[in-house]
Amino acid sequence: MKKKNKKPKIAIVMTGGGARAAYQIGVLKAIAEMVPSGSPSPFSIICGTSAGAINAASLAAKADHFKNSVRRMHFVWSNFTSDQVFRTDAYGILKTGLHLLLAMVLGGIGKNTPIFLLDRTPLRKLLEKYIDSSIFQRQINNDSLHAISINATGYSSRQSVSFFHAQPSLKNWKRAQRIGFSTRITVDHLMASSAIPFLFSPVKVNREYFGDGSIRQTAPISPALHLGADRILVIGNHQTEPKLERVSSPSPPSLGEIAGHTLNSIFLDSLDADIERLQRINKTISLIGDKTLEQHGVTLRQVEVLAISPSDDIGKMAEAHSHELPWSVKTLLQATGAYSKTDSSLMSYLLFEKGYCNALIKLGYEDTIKEKDNILQFLRE
Repeated sequence: MKKKNKKPKIAIVMTGGGARAAYQIGVLKAIAEMVPSGSPSPFSIICGTSAGAINAASLAAKADHFKNSVRRMHFVWSNFTSDQVFRTDAYGILKTGLHLLLAMVLGGIGKNTPIFLLDRTPLRKLLEKYIDSSIFQRQINNDSLHAISINATGYSSRQSVSFFHAQPSLKNWKRAQRIGFSTRITVDHLMASSAIPFLFSPVKVNREYFGDGSIRQTAPISPALHLGADRILVIGNHQTEPKLERVSSPSPPSLGEIAGHTLNSIFLDSLDADIERLQRINKTISLIGDKTLEQHGVTLRQVEVLAISPSDDIGKMAEAHSHELPWSVKTLLQATGAYSKTDSSLMSYLLFEKGYCNALIKLGYEDTIKEKDNILQFLRE
């Protein structure tokens, strides 16, 4: 009797980038239109980092009804305001921002000196309202979800840690400077994963303080592979950068410009390289052949990967929406030189406002519709 092909495990990997993660909602919205009504998520393995971790948790929480899940996420992101993510009142800005700047100038002003610019208490309250660890277990129990993975970076261990909540058959893993650890995903993990350095406070999980999962994530696709993915959809958060000629600069970069470039290097550099690495492995495996691999005990397998990335520079798109920021945040960015018409990189990570978020959602939707045939082929049973 011929053995039946097993259903492929399809993973989705959502990267970080603060407000830039609104692009992911547009991608998901387009995919939701391509799948049957009432069907569970086509992605049984859901991996997220930074703001992508929050989207991953939202998607996994309603894995049994994909369209409803995406509809809820779209409603939240399309109506976002910055004060839902961090404190934008004058006192809140002064309390953290001025304290940090003074600490930098004076070399520390006390044991409890804050090491972040913005207070994310509003985001924690929002997540606690909608997310609890039991919802992921329920989705796993009803086979709508195979695994959810949230990436964060340990400041003491310097390890990239993939916290995963999954079917009991999946075990922890350890590689150079990165590990996978089975646990019940909580709001603390989401807050830790999205704690952009200098902007947001580190979060203590168990015995260690963690920050944004993109900081040391040299292999963003790795968690999906360890969790058994046969196919991986990756949603990027930047346009492929063209080669630029070196030009002379009339003045040195501001603190804000340096911070923006630093964040870009954290969030943008590793994903393309990891996809290229996987494609090279796929090609090598295809040349060797399954029989030879089996004879030598090699466990590598071919994994199909499809990437969707912005067709426009979403950093520059922030310029047109800079006026939407609360005056207190504008003042803070102006003080650091980040409120700039020539470089809006840092601003684009903090622009949790309707106009910018909806522009990114629209771009993600349009980019995904253009890839409809490829996506339908990718999601095939």
